[in-house]
Amino acid sequence: METLQLSPLKINPSRVCLGTWAIGGWMWGGTDEKESIQTILKAFDKGINIIDTAPAYGSGVSEEIVGKALKTFGARDSIILATKVGLEWHNGKVFRNSSPERLKKELEDSLKRLQTDYIDIYQIHWPDTLVPFEETAKTLLDFLKNGKIKAIGVSNFSPNQMEIFRKTAPIHASQVPFNLFEREIESETLPYTEKSNICTLAYGSICRGLLSGKMNEKTVFKGDDLRNHDPKFQKPLFLEYLTAIEALNKFARDNYQKSVLALAARWVLDKGHTIALWGARHPNQLDHIDEVMGWKLDENALKKIDNILSEHIKHPVGPEFMAPPIRK
Repeated sequence: METLQLSPLKINPSRVCLGTWAIGGWMWGGTDEKESIQTILKAFDKGINIIDTAPAYGSGVSEEIVGKALKTFGARDSIILATKVGLEWHNGKVFRNSSPERLKKELEDSLKRLQTDYIDIYQIHWPDTLVPFEETAKTLLDFLKNGKIKAIGVSNFSPNQMEIFRKTAPIHASQVPFNLFEREIESETLPYTEKSNICTLAYGSICRGLLSGKMNEKTVFKGDDLRNHDPKFQKPLFLEYLTAIEALNKFARDNYQKSVLALAARWVLDKGHTIALWGARHPNQLDHIDEVMGWKLDENALKKIDNILSEHIKHPVGPEFMAPPIRK
């Protein structure tokens, strides 16, 4: 398992992080606690030492399951625990709220659910423009100084928003959507974080399972699964993406003897100081982690991948549908 440095953490995070949105069940058609704990423990066994969760994932369910898995595992100090803050529920809908009072309450609630006395990376889930970023930064800096958190992160922040935030507190990690199909951060955000020595946590690195290579035009998503609302998974766009995946899979097989899944994750890792979030809620979804390690994509390969994408995807869409609204 490859690792990288993420200041000021004392241990180096693995370059694959276990993402636990689906483990929370909300917007993923439910969850199975026992199987979810087995998945987390298998991730640790595979060499993954960083796990990402959030209170919004199942209204605390994901954090509770992660906490139980960490207790079962035992070696808390060997695991980098990342969670988020700054969202609240009203009438069944989630809204942004990064007020100091909200952040303080959420921190204590998360610590209880996670059964720990500190969080390694604490991330503002979405920028809340109704609260000055300096105020939000000061609150997280206080958490850092009193030892409740070990590193400060932001999620879905623009370079300008990060620049304002950093006038008051450091940013050690930036979590953003990033995969072969969702590349908006390449224009400004990724260059900014690379220049600023901020580690990028790429969520959706497999694009909500689309880049797993296991879907076809008859794939159905049940219940409240968010992919029922993601334009990429709706025809006719879905067919464009499936055609691209077929071509990417052939490229990966012919040139590296790898799957499109491994290619997609490797692509994220070769783009910078990046960690790929690998979402899983079933143990077998971690079987191919090893395929991602120990090889690289050169400039020629990256150009060929770009050509495949431009050839097959005529109507690309981003991850904008996931953004929660700002409070009024």
